[in-house]
Amino acid sequence: MNKRSILLEIGTEEIPAHAMPNILSQLKSIAETAFKEARIEVGEVKTLGTPRRLALLINDVNERQADISQERRGPSAKIAFDADGKPSKAAVGFARGQKVDPADLVTKDGYVYAVVHESGKPTSELLAKMMPQIICDLNFPNNMRWGNLDFKFIRPLRWIVALFGDEIIPFELANVKSGRTSRGHRFLGSGDFEIASAKDYVSACEKEFVIVDQEQRRTMIVAEIEAVAKECGGKAEITDDLLEEVLYLVEYPTALAGKFDTEYLKLPAEAVITPMRDHQRYFPVKTFEGELMPLFITVRNGGRDFLDIVQHGNERVLKARLEDAQFFFNEDRKKSLEQHRDKLKTVVFQEGLGSIYEKTERLEKLAETIADLLKISDEDKSRAIRAAKLSKADLVTGMVTEFTELQGIMGREYAKLDGEDAAVALAIDEHYMPRFAGDSQPKSTAGRIVSLADKIDNLVSTFSRGLIPTGSQDPFALRRQALGIVNTIVEAQWSISIKKLVDTAMDLLKITDEVGREKLQNDVADFMRLRVKNLLSDDTRYDVIDAVIDDVDDIYSVTLKASALSNFVKPADSTKTIQSFVRVGNLAKKADSDKIDAGILTVEAEITLYKAFEAIKVVADELINKNDFAGALDALKKLSTPIDAFFDSVMVMDENLNIRNNRLALLQSINSLLHKAASFEKIVL
Repeated sequence: MNKRSILLEIGTEEIPAHAMPNILSQLKSIAETAFKEARIEVGEVKTLGTPRRLALLINDVNERQADISQERRGPSAKIAFDADGKPSKAAVGFARGQKVDPADLVTKDGYVYAVVHESGKPTSELLAKMMPQIICDLNFPNNMRWGNLDFKFIRPLRWIVALFGDEIIPFELANVKSGRTSRGHRFLGSGDFEIASAKDYVSACEKEFVIVDQEQRRTMIVAEIEAVAKECGGKAEITDDLLEEVLYLVEYPTALAGKFDTEYLKLPAEAVITPMRDHQRYFPVKTFEGELMPLFITVRNGGRDFLDIVQHGNERVLKARLEDAQFFFNEDRKKSLEQHRDKLKTVVFQEGLGSIYEKTERLEKLAETIADLLKISDEDKSRAIRAAKLSKADLVTGMVTEFTELQGIMGREYAKLDGEDAAVALAIDEHYMPRFAGDSQPKSTAGRIVSLADKIDNLVSTFSRGLIPTGSQDPFALRRQALGIVNTIVEAQWSISIKKLVDTAMDLLKITDEVGREKLQNDVADFMRLRVKNLLSDDTRYDVIDAVIDDVDDIYSVTLKASALSNFVKPADSTKTIQSFVRVGNLAKKADSDKIDAGILTVEAEITLYKAFEAIKVVADELINKNDFAGALDALKKLSTPIDAFFDSVMVMDENLNIRNNRLALLQSINSLLHKAASFEKIVL
């Protein structure tokens, strides 16, 4: 069967760079689904994009959709045929509707079926409807309308190229007719140009100074930046997020270097890099030893003509930003960081929850509580409390007001300049971590403590207002903060009670209603449980997670349980042990008490089980208290044999009520011990 390629290019006004990756991913997924549903076999489906175009390129497309045979169920056989076995009106009507002869109906499972054969249509006949539908199925966070059209898109449509091989796929959308005419680079290209066939698309665009393949463009950008930095005697700092943004700002990239006055290097490095990178999309250049150089690299959407003019323009823009930074820095340094803190009294934290100043007072108390629960050294405790006190002071400085991305960072730098302990300065910065998905966790003890305090206070404060994230709505980024709590605790290997921290936070917020406090505890526990579950799901069986996730008060303990239980269930002989434990749990549900009267244990098997339980309980409890769940499971495994012997020899539900209750109490006691390690009934055998 002959195969051709398909090209769909959607030409628009400039699309926001941050939206492009998701749009291209959507376009690929929608196209793959559309062709699968249309029964058209295709090869590679690829999406390409620049600021002004979204392109779909599909190779090895069959000329016809696949034939199909379907069995379609009709009326029951009793209704379909009369007493003589002839088709009834119901059967004849059904056959007519399916366009088959009544004699060809098939009887099966008490019903009649029509076997319908449908020949595939030529692909070219289907594409005129499929292509505009693919475009319409794209979703965007923000849409635009233009003219008097009802059609909505992320930016106005300006041209559409739609080709099946070298043939135009004809359709019209938003008053734009499809064709083979595309548009070149705004300044370097010759204007409109024609694409002969789908397979010529990438090369045709390149002749018009449009590098339409984003991966090719990415490689070019990195190579150019690195080459320019090398010429300058340094190394460019290329971050993934900035590279991704620049990638979708240009169609034909050319890198160039610019300079700024060495006077600005007296500012903290981040105070220079942030205006450069986050505001101007420039790449900073550092020495091979990591020191910031008075250079930047920018990527132009164009060629190498008049680079000196472009360089001068970029230098002027950056100079103005750095002058602002220097002014705010000098103004901020007229006060110490602690003196800035008083202005926090004028900044509202959340509605009904006081000021940021009051929040820092809560953070001091929470930091103290965390340090005491963890039995942290007095020195680290003092550092954490001091860092909590100063943690938000930089929010009211000029630098952070102007460059909000510097919160925490300027606090760290100002604390250093004030002569604060280096660990205190670092903790001020670290307590915001992780700032974004994939960011690292705080590493210092003081930083971890203040980070936990801040995030617990944010969770409890926001939950107390009933603002619990639902669906995709999470305006306070509480999911990220909760995951930050989980990751920080696990990385630090800290056993600490979330419940106690929430209690302390509620006390500090003066939440006194007992019903409200209990609900808040449950809400926070449920919220944290989902974050722990997400963390474990990367490398842990779902049933193992279910077996340890009931109580997440000690998050680190839960992760250790999961790891130990994962190893415990792997050997084949674990099945027999788990079955024994589950049997104990099933009968233990009938117990009213766990008080065992050793004096009325008379059968040898129950005496043996009781003695084994008493001995193993001491060992298992000690190991569990040390978070040695692997050792505890090995100890508990020794109960399996006496449990089996007990069930083989003893009638638990004895007619004598005292004996029955005593045996149930024994099983309940064993079950309680087992549940300290895991809920074995949730393991799938």
